[in-house]
Amino acid sequence: MNLSEKDLKQIAARGISQEQIETQLQQAATGFPFLRLEAAAAVGRGIVAPNAQERQQYEQAWQQYKAQGRRVVKFVPASGAASRMFKNMFAFVDADYSVPTTDFEKKFFNDIEKFAFYDALDAVCQKNEGKGIKALMAEGNYKAVAANMLSKEGLNYGQLPKGMLLFHQYEEGPRTPMEEHLVEGALYAASNGQAHVHFTVSHEHMDFFKQKVAEKAAHYEKKYGVTFDISFSEQKPSTDTIATNPDGTPFREADGSLLFRPGGHGALIENLNEIDADVIFIKNIDNVVPDRLKDETVEWKQVIAGVLVTLQEQVFRYLNILDRGASQDELNEMAAFVEQQLCCQPKGNTVDADYLRRKLNRPMRVCGVVKNVGEPGGGPFLTYNQDGTVSLQILESSQIDTSNADYQKMFTEGTHFNPVDLVCAVKDYKGQPFNLPQYVDKSTGFISSKSKGGKELKALELPGLWNGAMSDWNTVFVEVPLGTFNPVKTVNDLLRDQHQ
Repeated sequence: MNLSEKDLKQIAARGISQEQIETQLQQAATGFPFLRLEAAAAVGRGIVAPNAQERQQYEQAWQQYKAQGRRVVKFVPASGAASRMFKNMFAFVDADYSVPTTDFEKKFFNDIEKFAFYDALDAVCQKNEGKGIKALMAEGNYKAVAANMLSKEGLNYGQLPKGMLLFHQYEEGPRTPMEEHLVEGALYAASNGQAHVHFTVSHEHMDFFKQKVAEKAAHYEKKYGVTFDISFSEQKPSTDTIATNPDGTPFREADGSLLFRPGGHGALIENLNEIDADVIFIKNIDNVVPDRLKDETVEWKQVIAGVLVTLQEQVFRYLNILDRGASQDELNEMAAFVEQQLCCQPKGNTVDADYLRRKLNRPMRVCGVVKNVGEPGGGPFLTYNQDGTVSLQILESSQIDTSNADYQKMFTEGTHFNPVDLVCAVKDYKGQPFNLPQYVDKSTGFISSKSKGGKELKALELPGLWNGAMSDWNTVFVEVPLGTFNPVKTVNDLLRDQHQ
């Protein structure tokens, strides 16, 4: 691979080594191996469905854990721009017709007054067009309304991060997802009267995001009687990946420089690794509901956190026993726990103290999974690991060999999927933080087809944050109600009852 002096300087400036680039080019050329599956996880086989009494016990366990002065952080990946949410509306602005024609367009304009951003949009229409939304629509000028929503001169919703859009209407005024996450942080992640919330934000939106948080935080501190500790980070340039042409050679910009692209949400394992916390909740920026529906979310967040700290307590007890020397009976008990509670199946019958220590002493996550309703998302599976053992993993469809009829059946008939509802324990039994990048399965990346300037390219995505980046963690799945999952993938999703 011939890289020029200029290329090497460009690579070094991002904090990437030449070896990493060579590995990435190799991966782009050969692709990633599919994973070997044992089965789709189901209730009774890898998915726990706690009853009412158990849920109460887990909630109590969580309250007791927080009362010990533990540091809990709510981690919100919030760097995504909202442009995909408005794909249909961009298409309408560019269309060769001027009145709403598709079902999507008709719904948007028929129900436009129901959007939390209606008043703000009406105000920019008045300012830019000299007329409000109703007057513009009455004269058939629908495109002006859509353009004012999307463009920089208007609300700029086509470019802003999702976390900054007005999602929900309240008597006191509309709220953004960022604000809803602050409220959630106060309700289930606060300990010692403090709620730690961390947002990952893209570089170009950082100042705006910080400004909006500074404007809003004091209001919610007063309302919920907590103090917020809010921090931010950006995806590191060193986690970007090199883009290639379809033939595997480096893709070059018009000026001859190499093109790098963000490595997907898997890059955030580096950000997660820098968070000082005992327990970290992870939830996507757009999966929020208004206050009237929050009770269910808060209850189940506490349940899955209770499952986590209950299992962790047992794991720590076992690791201390291993330190002092375990009897055969104790080893047998640990082996049963690893297999039944943590769903780790050994390779062959080699279950000794070393194996148990290796499987117990690693980060742990409890993931809420919901019944499959056809939404896109990763599914819970029992999967073979690099060391020949079997454990629970969240897989995306691109990691599964769809030409294998058995695997295809497992994927299509899977009963549950993961809506990115995770709670993570990231310190070991001696209170030391795990080095999370050590637990990534680097062979589980993705390759997607993209284009730049009309030219096709291959984009390399790092192992996803909740997929391969957490491959070597202990994983437990808990069935949570569908009501805890309310993502906003298109602007019209905001018209669903859950967001009204």
